[in-house]
Amino acid sequence: MARTPSTRTPVRPANAPLPVDVRLMNTLATALYVAAGVGVLVAGVLWLVRSPLWPIRAIQLDGDLARNSVPTIRANAAPLLAGNFFSVDLQQGRAAFETVPWVRRAVVRRVWPDRLAVRLEEHRAAALWEGGDRENSADRLVNSFGEVFEANVGDVEDDSLPVFAGPEGTAAQMLALYQRLQGALARLELGVVRVELSGRGSWRAELDSGAALELGRGSEEELMARSERFVRTYTQVAAKWRQPLIYADLRHADGYAVRLQGVSTSPAAGTAAAAVRNN
Repeated sequence: MARTPSTRTPVRPANAPLPVDVRLMNTLATALYVAAGVGVLVAGVLWLVRSPLWPIRAIQLDGDLARNSVPTIRANAAPLLAGNFFSVDLQQGRAAFETVPWVRRAVVRRVWPDRLAVRLEEHRAAALWEGGDRENSADRLVNSFGEVFEANVGDVEDDSLPVFAGPEGTAAQMLALYQRLQGALARLELGVVRVELSGRGSWRAELDSGAALELGRGSEEELMARSERFVRTYTQVAAKWRQPLIYADLRHADGYAVRLQGVSTSPAAGTAAAAVRNN
């Protein structure tokens, strides 16, 4: 019997590389799978962002709430919030809460599944602000950070706040000098009720006794050096004349000049100046 020759399929060795066309098809298939997966993911994200199924149902407020009630804050800020739990812009939310009067800073975060948690920091008034443009200075205050902000001055319970009058952008500088000056003059049982800075850089302070201090120009350290000299030596003047201070000019390099009520160098004069020099 004659044998029929058999046909065998060639066997590719295990470590032999795939043909180029097969590799291209595998790469293309993988890329299509990845693209399809990314598309599904993007579609899912867009659905979450636009879906009405994830509304913000509650806003939790904590922190400083002395100046505003919770309903007032929500009524002012909530209408400015847009989107659902996933899509709401937290930075825009922060800005919305910071538009509420007396709110200095707000930190907004998401709390799963449907809440926003907001922590508020309120302004603490340190002074009334009287800027260079006095017509637009109403209802402006300086906070404890030296920042000027707008609020209803009538809401301030402390009626002993000092007044700062100076060019725009100098409130922090004025607050720093006021605090140091207040501490120094407290040793004379005097308080500062007004600090002025002229456009040319000259400083002046008014005291609760009605007296005025002319501080002149210079750095904060130079101004405080003159003030400390006055505080250190004024008790000698007060002990000698025993009359209220009206005015003190501290601009001199080697001393200062004062004007005292009722101290006269002539019968017609109601006040007179006395010079105090460094020893």
